[in-house]
Amino acid sequence: MKHLHSGKVRDLYQTEEGLLLMVASDRISAFDHVLTPDIPDKGTILTRMSLWWFEQLADVVPNHVVAPGPDGRSVLCRPLRMVPVECVARGYLTGSGLIDYRRDGEVSGIRLEPGLVDGSRLPEPIFTPSTKAPVGEHDEPISFERVVAEVGADVAAELRRITLEVYRRGAEIALERGIILADTKIELGWDADGVLTLGDEVLTPDSSRFWPLDQWEPGRSQPSFDKQYVRDWLTSPASGWDRASGEAPPPLPEEVVERTRARYVEAYEKLTGRPFTG
Repeated sequence: MKHLHSGKVRDLYQTEEGLLLMVASDRISAFDHVLTPDIPDKGTILTRMSLWWFEQLADVVPNHVVAPGPDGRSVLCRPLRMVPVECVARGYLTGSGLIDYRRDGEVSGIRLEPGLVDGSRLPEPIFTPSTKAPVGEHDEPISFERVVAEVGADVAAELRRITLEVYRRGAEIALERGIILADTKIELGWDADGVLTLGDEVLTPDSSRFWPLDQWEPGRSQPSFDKQYVRDWLTSPASGWDRASGEAPPPLPEEVVERTRARYVEAYEKLTGRPFTG
């Protein structure tokens, strides 16, 4: 196959028939850096979880899947002309959204009520798009008006509608399993017929924040089923890393790797109801 692209986590190949093979590696990224070492089984977990979610969302938005790959970590899919915008939905305030709120009182141009804290549930889920940055560069939040300028009013409205519908469906299913879906990022593109289609991954610990419902407590950093554990270690004194230095983060300790893998497995099993057998 022809190698087309390597991202932070995925590698993309083109088949002789013009289809794409998307391979999820065990790489993990945080703060726009690809970290070392890899997280064992991560690519397989992400692929299985995405395939499960694509099924749950089939009546919300079409997806690019043609068939699962033979190795458990790849997916054969239809090529899409990707939208040049990161589509993000937030139902809770945390992460970069919280930083922006504390500074400006708004997220991606959306004014929020005063008094919100880390982990606050928003009155309604909001669409908070960002730029789509290359590897090594930072995604930047943008307003809905800028999305309109980028892709047009009709497409922008449809991006917002689909993103919020995906979030609402995902949040509803997750809540039934005792998990809060705090926020999520999805990738959309046009298929050969010009239909907006869900691509890449969906509702995985790499693209979303999952919190245990029974441990949710606004006003602090929430325990999570996603890579927040890695982010927290990187920003702790234990790592010795200065995020503003421009230097690459240090290697992850064995304990962080093992606990991160365990959280990914737990997220998969709780959400899908299926055991992860590797």
